[in-house]
This record gives sequence, C-alpha cells and structure tokens, in this order.
Amino acid sequence: MSSSTENVDDMLSMLPEDILSRILSLMPTKLAVRTSVLSKRWRYTWTSVTNLDIDYTRYHRSNEKIIKKFVDGNEGNFIKFVDRALKYCRTSHVKLFRLHVSNYHHAIGSSVSNWIDSAVRLNVRELDICVIQYELPLSVFTCNTLTSLRLELSACDFGGWEFPSTIYLPCLKTLDIVGCNNPQAIHGCCPVLESLSLEVSCNDEQDFVLNIPTLKWLKLICRSGSSNGNSKIMLRVPKLEYLFVDGVLCSFFEMEDVSSLVGASIACWHSKFDFLWADILNKLSGVQNLSIENFQFTSPLPIFPNMKQLELTGTWRHGQITQFLESCPELKILIIDFVDWRDFKKQKPEKSMLIPACMQTNLTTIKFSKCDGDTCDMKFLEYMLGNAQVLKTVTIFAQENLLIEEDPCFCAQVLKIPRASPHCEIRFRTRKLPPPQEFEYDDTDEAEAFY
Repeated sequence: MSSSTENVDDMLSMLPEDILSRILSLMPTKLAVRTSVLSKRWRYTWTSVTNLDIDYTRYHRSNEKIIKKFVDGNEGNFIKFVDRALKYCRTSHVKLFRLHVSNYHHAIGSSVSNWIDSAVRLNVRELDICVIQYELPLSVFTCNTLTSLRLELSACDFGGWEFPSTIYLPCLKTLDIVGCNNPQAIHGCCPVLESLSLEVSCNDEQDFVLNIPTLKWLKLICRSGSSNGNSKIMLRVPKLEYLFVDGVLCSFFEMEDVSSLVGASIACWHSKFDFLWADILNKLSGVQNLSIENFQFTSPLPIFPNMKQLELTGTWRHGQITQFLESCPELKILIIDFVDWRDFKKQKPEKSMLIPACMQTNLTTIKFSKCDGDTCDMKFLEYMLGNAQVLKTVTIFAQENLLIEEDPCFCAQVLKIPRASPHCEIRFRTRKLPPPQEFEYDDTDEAEAFY
C-alpha cells in the first residue's frame, strides 16, 4: 500500500465514531456492512448507523427468467442479511428503515413482519415499506415514534389492503399510502398530520370525505371508479396550503374554507365529464401558483385574481394559452412545455389583437421548457415577445437534438424577433435528457459481509 493511501486510511479511521456513523448512514445498508472487511477498526463501525436502507427490487423486464432464477437462489441469503443487520444494529433510535422487495420475492414475505417489529423496537422515526404483503404488524399503526410513514403493499391474489381497526400515530406528520381500500380510516388517528398522499376511488353510492384539520400538503391520486359524475370528494382541510390532483377526474370537489391554499397542481389524464374540469378550477381560483398537465376544457375559465405563477405542461394550443393569460391579470411567471400554434390563424383578427392584461403590466418571466425550434414554437415566441410589455427574462430550454451551441441560426432567428419590452433578455439552454440506467446485478452472497 502506498504512503498516500495509508494516510487517507488513517485520516478516515481518526474521524469520530458519530461522523463515521453519519457517513455510513448515507449508504445503502449492504454497502455500509461491507466496510466491515476494511480492517479491525471498521469491523463494527456500521452497526451504529441510524439509517437502514434495504432494497431488493433489482430486475429487468427483458431478462425476467434470468432474474427470477437469480432471485430464487439468493432469497435465503437476503433474509439472513436483514436478520443480522437488525440484530447487530447498536443504535437505540433508527431514523429511517426502508425496505423495498420486488414481486419475485414471495418467500421473503413471512419475514417482513418480524423486521418491521424490530425496527419499531428501535424507535424508528421514518418507515418506507414496499413489499408483497396484504397486512402488516399492528406495531406499525401504534408506533409512538413514527414521524413519516410510506406504505405500498401489493399481492397477486388481493385487490388491496386495509388499515386495521386500531390505529393511533401521535407523532406522524407525513403519510404516503398506496393500494389501500379504506384510506378514510385514518380520520382522527394522526393528530399532527401535515402531509398526506393517497389514492381515492369514488362511486355514486358513497362520497369520499377527508377531515384533517392539521393538513398542509395533500396529493390525491384519483382512480377510475363506478362514478357517473355525481360523486364528491369532500375536503375539510382548513390549513391546506398545497393540493395535487392526479389520475382520472370523475368526481366533484367540495372544499370548505381553502383561503390558506397557496398552490395547486392538476395532472389528470382525462375525464369523462367536461364540467368537472370547470368545477375544480372554480374551487382553485384563489391560488397563487398553479400547474396543469393534459388539461382539456370547453367551458370558460374562472378569473384567478391572485395568480402569480402558471405552469402548463403537455401540449397547449394558442387559444388555450391566451384564455389562461386573460384569466390571470396578475400573472408574473409563465412556464410552458410544448405549444401548438396552428390554430393562431383561425382566430378572428380583432380577437388575435387583444393583449391580455397581465402581458401589459405584470408578466416579467417566461420559461419555454421544451422548444423544438419548429414553426409553432417560433409563432409562440413572436407573439409573446412582441406583446409582453414588461418582460424581463425569456429562458428557452431547447431539446437536446436542437443543439443550440451548434445551431447559431436558431439563436439568431429568435434574437431578431421584435420585443415589446426594451429590457427583455433572452437566454438559451440545452435541455439534456438523463442517460438510460444500465441494469447490473450483483450475485455476491449477502451474508458474507458478516464475520
């Protein structure tokens, strides 16, 4: 070993135990345990970690048969590994216990309850469980130390799972549940809950009611149910600040006193009933920030008197964009994805010349996040730059295949567009896509990391 390597090794070994524990707690538990083979000094260092992050979900669809064979041969080692990791853990307060097990690991299910019980005995604060299971030990739902809980349970033979009859989580502030059949069972069971994410499915026989006075952040994933558009999602959340709605819009929203609402995001892929779009937007007309994806509407938009930031993701036509601009007189920031400006010529001349009020007095920032440089994009930029009178910054994120650095003609064409605002600055950025993740598997015996 070189002297430089020895010095680095000495420097690491000289760090206080709590610092080393924090470093190892940032790693997946498997890697943290492997440091025990470095030297005698490191043999038991990992046992003081405060995070136990155990992920056994690695698989690739194109190699299902190979991976299934690989998984079946290692389940026993994996069970031994988790058993020993929990047994040797010296900390009395585990900050995070994360357990993710893929669909192939059916034999592991019988051990899950014991592992979760062990984590609860270690005064766990955050639980993140994604397993093949349709029930969990009662200790999860009566844990006095839990502040964050994420549950995603599934089983091939079951449509969903249910909360037990006994639930009380006095310190829980964040709850994320997937695949639960009775989410309303949490009412009154989490007295300090602030953040909630859950799936809801409505039918015409029973409305979905959510009554949580302490809630500040809410995400609802709407599943397609048997509703004919007459069902209701009733929200009694007087302190709510942010609302996210995703999925299939098939119910009315009833919200009592949403004056505290600051921002909302709607990403419903479709709705069988156009009037439900108008209904939910009317309920959200007081928000300051709004993000909408894949929105299809025929009804007039409400006025958003407090709107400061609007994000439109997906593909938007000229008429839809201008309707939103006309409905947001105080808008300052516009973030937009793809534009379809082909209907621009179809507008009546006097209609197309009307300039929304926000473009005359308030709109200072535009972010065009997915510019292809085609005719529609150029028409959009010509309209916005030529009419926004107080615009300060336009940032154009071009698709990677446009390669702004190698296509100065595109930049020059945009820079030649007349601007209504003399102080407008145009910035160009390349929007790079993340590289595809390669699948790798590691057939190392998990149990070998232990002496």
